[in-house]
Amino acid sequence: MKEAVKTRALAGIAVFFLLFIVQRLLGKAGYFISDMIPYQNIDPYDCFIRLSVHHAVMMLIAIIVIIVLSKLLKIDFYFKPGDVRNGMKYVAIFTTAFVVISVAVHVFLLLIGQMPKYDFPLDLRNIIGTLGFQMFLTGSTEEIVYRALAVTLLVHAFGNSIPVKGSITLEVVLASILFAVAHISWSLNPFVIEVNYFGILYAFVLGIIQGIVYQKCKSILYPVMMHSFSNILMVGTGYLFVALAT
Repeated sequence: MKEAVKTRALAGIAVFFLLFIVQRLLGKAGYFISDMIPYQNIDPYDCFIRLSVHHAVMMLIAIIVIIVLSKLLKIDFYFKPGDVRNGMKYVAIFTTAFVVISVAVHVFLLLIGQMPKYDFPLDLRNIIGTLGFQMFLTGSTEEIVYRALAVTLLVHAFGNSIPVKGSITLEVVLASILFAVAHISWSLNPFVIEVNYFGILYAFVLGIIQGIVYQKCKSILYPVMMHSFSNILMVGTGYLFVALAT
């Protein structure tokens, strides 16, 4: 019994690090393809097309991997409606809370004189492009890669879901760590690490919430909606406050 538990634990650790490598490779593949596309005439400030192609490539590869693994391992990645009633309830509660949070954050930033600064003008093209990216690609791509793929494979490796506290499970915590680490900018050659501690904590907490909803509703749809809505609310509120303040 102890040997079986040890084997499962080692399998879970191995899958955790394998997921880290796969997620890094997916990111590199996304940029490899996006950098081949001449988009400067459409997006001269490089604020949405490169990232959009990057995320689309990541999502496509991840979906192919999920299709293959679902057939080989006979596991369910929850690409289905699941618990619609509770799923939509969670999305509604989360979105309402995030409206309040987004406004409160930007009121605070306005009061302390630390409003967001952008590397591009807030014209119609850039606003539509960046908000379109946030709405249609961030949530879908990142929830597939960091929630559906990661949580499901970790459960498979451990042999079952492992409760930590309440509705929080070990696999959701580990997947959220991977998601938070993905928000750290680093390279080996040259060796550089850029850490935004608020961004990492923000990603980890949202990862936990979305992971819980994923497991409770047995569907990736609702975490995707939550992720997309939170991003567009935070980014869009920033645009609105900057426009009103100028």
